[in-house]
Amino acid sequence: MTRRDVVFPPARQALYARNRYSPAIRANGFLFVSGQVGSREDGSPEPELKAQVRLAFENLNAILAAAGCSFDDVIDVTVFLVDPESTFDTVWQVLPGYWGEAPYPTLTGIGVTWLYGFQFEIKVIAKLPEAAEHRSVG
Repeated sequence: MTRRDVVFPPARQALYARNRYSPAIRANGFLFVSGQVGSREDGSPEPELKAQVRLAFENLNAILAAAGCSFDDVIDVTVFLVDPESTFDTVWQVLPGYWGEAPYPTLTGIGVTWLYGFQFEIKVIAKLPEAAEHRSVG
């Protein structure tokens, strides 16, 4: 078995160890990032939706940076929204500040009934820059 090349953002290893999953794994020139929510450092949800979405992106960007890339390297996005009929417009007011310019990544949006107390989750796949493909962090 090949050892997983796990990427940890600064100061959040305990949260991932407690929940028993990897924040991101490098494989074959790509970075596969676990779903990120608007969790505070202790793992609790940020209560206000816009702040929760911003924090989810900040958590995502910390992982991308730890892997040597940025949101510009993201090629595929999946977002999960609790009650999308009432949350979609609010979430999409926050996205432009993080999304960057066209061409945009691909996007799949999924409405869900439960996200462990959160209202928004974002999961991405990024193409690693060549310099970051073989770097071990974590």
